Amino acid sequence: MLGLPAHVTACLFDLDGVLTQTARVHNAAWTETFDGFLRRRSAVTGEPFRPFDPGPDYNRYVDGRPRADGVRTFLASRGIVLPEGTPDDPPDADTVNGVGNRKNVLLLERLRTHGVDVYPGSVTYLKAAAAAGLRRAVVTASANGREVVAAAGLEPLLEGRVDGLVARAEGLRGKPHPDTFLAGARLLGVDPANAAVFEDALAGVAAGRAGGFGHVVGVDRVGQAAELRAHGADVVVTDLADLLDTGRSA
Repeated sequence: MLGLPAHVTACLFDLDGVLTQTARVHNAAWTETFDGFLRRRSAVTGEPFRPFDPGPDYNRYVDGRPRADGVRTFLASRGIVLPEGTPDDPPDADTVNGVGNRKNVLLLERLRTHGVDVYPGSVTYLKAAAAAGLRRAVVTASANGREVVAAAGLEPLLEGRVDGLVARAEGLRGKPHPDTFLAGARLLGVDPANAAVFEDALAGVAAGRAGGFGHVVGVDRVGQAAELRAHGADVVVTDLADLLDTGRSA
């Protein structure tokens, strides 16, 4: 009834774009952050201003990655290298960490203003997974994972969380490396081969495949089903509730 292989006993869910609709808020914060940086840089260097594309740029370089990795990866696509700085850099510092912190300030402002919306189909699926006795944890690159889960009212449906703060404290590499998903499996006490990964990001799907997980579900919110499959998804759905509909996939 859950659209999963029989050997799967645990579910590891990405947060933004899978359970919550905060991916749109993240994208808007990244767009404002990068466009501001690129405009300032253009004024200094005289190079033409080419804005951040919230479609391809977000999906290829930012989505699913830790903040610093997203900054580094996107700027590298434009041939820009910044000093790393430190996680405590102020948000006006032109360092990798400073740009990432600027994005986080904008994100938190947007979350306070707009709140957190969930995907109804994902809540239905979480409840079904809990009723079936499957273990459940969220694995997110966001350092605001605790706040988003609480604001979305998902705490009763999740048994554990691996987020950006946990990753930093434990020295876990971000997606597309499998470290955080492997940490999620350890947290639930299950072997990766018996866990399913649910991801909307290309980097996250690649992480699930690299970690040897028993099943990787790609969640296509933006029309990239082929890319999700190419990165290692066993099945692609447009909503988690689709898995409850006799396992039909998109």
